[in-house]
Amino acid sequence: MELNLQSGGVMDVSEKVFGAKYNQSLVHQAVVAYLAGARAGTHSQKTRSEVSGGGSKPWRQKGTGRARAGTIRSPIWKGGGVTFAAKPKSYAQKINKKMYQNALRSILSELARQKRLHLVESIDINEPKTKAMVAYLQSLNLEDVLIVTENFEQNIYLAARNLQKVSATEVKSINPVDLVGFGNVLMTVSALKKIEERFA
Repeated sequence: MELNLQSGGVMDVSEKVFGAKYNQSLVHQAVVAYLAGARAGTHSQKTRSEVSGGGSKPWRQKGTGRARAGTIRSPIWKGGGVTFAAKPKSYAQKINKKMYQNALRSILSELARQKRLHLVESIDINEPKTKAMVAYLQSLNLEDVLIVTENFEQNIYLAARNLQKVSATEVKSINPVDLVGFGNVLMTVSALKKIEERFA
């Protein structure tokens, strides 16, 4: 399989990585699992047994004309506990490593088929300036783009972080949410080779 380079010419790429059949249900499962794993799950509320106070009956059982009450910390009282109190929990969903990798292959292949995957030899951003990144992307006629490099490039990351529809990441950090969340993916040749090594 061949992909076009932005500078002209073509590059042979792995059919296994960039020619896989698109599996919508698997991609959906991977996206949901990734988003679920990102949830903190640190919410916590107090039950009636955890709220302070309420050690004695507020009034006697009979003879007052009021409804019986055993504690002022009942959930129906102001300042009482929460009936079904939220507690810290993990939202992580299990997805097998091979399924996750197949989902990423499926997304990369679909990006290639839709010509939304763009290859460059290198990204020449020599200073962490947003203006430099804007000019570079305009020269490629690209917007709404995820930039993928082989390793973390600080200048590229800093130049891209203030742009609303631009993000930069490295190969080891690519995930299904980012790949499906941008209109285009701009990838260096070295990053593409590293992806082929990882998923081949």
